[in-house]
Amino acid sequence: MAENDAAPHPCWLCGRVLGSMVEWHHPVPKAKGGRQLVPVHPICHEAIHAHFSNSQLGRMGADKAALLAEPGLAAFVAWVAGKPPDFHAPTKGKKR
Repeated sequence: MAENDAAPHPCWLCGRVLGSMVEWHHPVPKAKGGRQLVPVHPICHEAIHAHFSNSQLGRMGADKAALLAEPGLAAFVAWVAGKPPDFHAPTKGKKR
């Protein structure tokens, strides 16, 4: 985790403004050769990894639409949409 003072970009997953804490997600996991990093809220990062294994993420690449096609993650993004940038709660979900 890294502190972020300027928050120049929205969260890659949910599109909300980033808060004081920003995490950096590899859409293609490093273990699968990924190098790209995107900024996400900590809760959004947890939700991604709660719903998908590294193998699944590697197959989807940086296709955010493919992630959001998973009903559980789509429901999470809809739920978190109205929350403040630094909102955090335990994230539930299954890894496959």
